[in-house]
Amino acid sequence: MRGGSDGWIGHWSPGIGDPTPMGWLTVCFYLLAAWLCYRVTVVALRAPASQERAEQWLWYALGGGLLLLGINKQLDLQSAMTEVGRLVATHQGWYESRRAFQAWFIALIGALALVAGVMLALMTRKMPASTRITATGCLLLLAFVIIRAASFHHADVLISHAAAGLKVNWILEIGSLLIIGAGAIRRARSRHHAGGSGPNRLAPQKTLPDPPVT
Repeated sequence: MRGGSDGWIGHWSPGIGDPTPMGWLTVCFYLLAAWLCYRVTVVALRAPASQERAEQWLWYALGGGLLLLGINKQLDLQSAMTEVGRLVATHQGWYESRRAFQAWFIALIGALALVAGVMLALMTRKMPASTRITATGCLLLLAFVIIRAASFHHADVLISHAAAGLKVNWILEIGSLLIIGAGAIRRARSRHHAGGSGPNRLAPQKTLPDPPVT
């Protein structure tokens, strides 16, 4: 939340970052996506077989990350980090050259995101397609969060642009959450459609031949 110069950190003070209806709706999407990810671990991965443990932990991590992002949606902690950077740059005298530092920062974060994306792709290559769909949505959401955190003027103008009455940032953020939710719903249903694959699944009964007639 942006305040005056007497904020806790520069112009930032704790509060509700986006009290608009769309802001609260986005928070609901974050919480719903987090719950759907957790539901996968309960419904589709109830029997933690060795090949499912890695996937189970991945869904836990995705759900936890989405929960934190949903909380941060209103706390706006990235603005506090931006203010810290501005204060440091002003104090050390390189605030006027901040664009170059921002470029290096976004390049570094982008490289780390690319590495994370490659690692996630390798991790999920043998997992169900629904899990890979959710992972793709998470990567898109991560890219959006990085763009917002960088606070580039041109990037801010682009994502604030409205298309058909909808802002680009709404489309990117909520669209990524919808992809995540769709993958989670599909993964949760996969075991039901398969008839279950855990230890409680009934094995087919063998039919004994009729005794010979004497």
